[in-house]
Amino acid sequence: MKSRDCRLHVVGQLGVALALLVAMGAAQKTQPAPKQIQDNSFLVEEAYNQEFGVVQHINTFTRFWESKTWAYTFTQEWPVPGDPRHQLSYTLVYLNAGPPTGSGIGDVALNYRYQLVGNGDTKVAFAPRFTLLFPAGDASRGRGAGGVGIQTSLPVSWMWNSKLATHWNAGATFVPRAQDAGGNRAATSSYNLGQSFVWLFRPRLNLMLETVFSDAGIVSGPSQTIRQRSVLVSPGVRWAYNFKNGLQIVPGIAAPIGAGPSSGEKGIFLYLSFEHPFRKFPKN
Repeated sequence: MKSRDCRLHVVGQLGVALALLVAMGAAQKTQPAPKQIQDNSFLVEEAYNQEFGVVQHINTFTRFWESKTWAYTFTQEWPVPGDPRHQLSYTLVYLNAGPPTGSGIGDVALNYRYQLVGNGDTKVAFAPRFTLLFPAGDASRGRGAGGVGIQTSLPVSWMWNSKLATHWNAGATFVPRAQDAGGNRAATSSYNLGQSFVWLFRPRLNLMLETVFSDAGIVSGPSQTIRQRSVLVSPGVRWAYNFKNGLQIVPGIAAPIGAGPSSGEKGIFLYLSFEHPFRKFPKN
């Protein structure tokens, strides 16, 4: 495999992984007309499932200047009827893995999450997630893993006090038959860690600081892989608009900055969520 193709594939795979990570971290519920917003994180996943009768539509856009990669994601979250402890969602990705690969769709994620402990109103919450990754993206252009994969995530949310929320992540991804730009295949494994602080500065205005680490396996030849690490520190802000009909709109913006093995990388992250009831709430 030529070194140039290998570099393009590494950048592309990292772009796909980050897009999915961003998507999973963004794919969180908001509460109907809440007094304060304590979710809607960007890069770090929170342990809060959607509430009964409420659906959320999440858009994110990430652009990095050094690698010239960008990714748009759309996620839709639905609570399982009759038992909101169970949640189903999907994530679609459209990305550019850097010149000269061009733009196109990425891999598709189908997600299931179970609210094992707590919820958005408790001090501690835990909601493990399981994801199936389908190879919809073109692996030869760095827009996908090239094979079906599985992913797990263990998000924990902990409210320190009424003004400070923290979120903690540990996750792993396994692709038995991943593919590189040259068509070589190998089994790859990756893991990620994340942590965030959210300051509830105002009921509808939050300041955030997120940190994510990933160690990704990348196909480098027939049955061969290499490891690629990245660290991002991302300060951000989000705010909410609440409407009488139950619609909540949450825009947000962040500035991810590379650290350690990712030093020199800078980017911008844009977030926009629409959440609304799709059925009547039960009467008490």
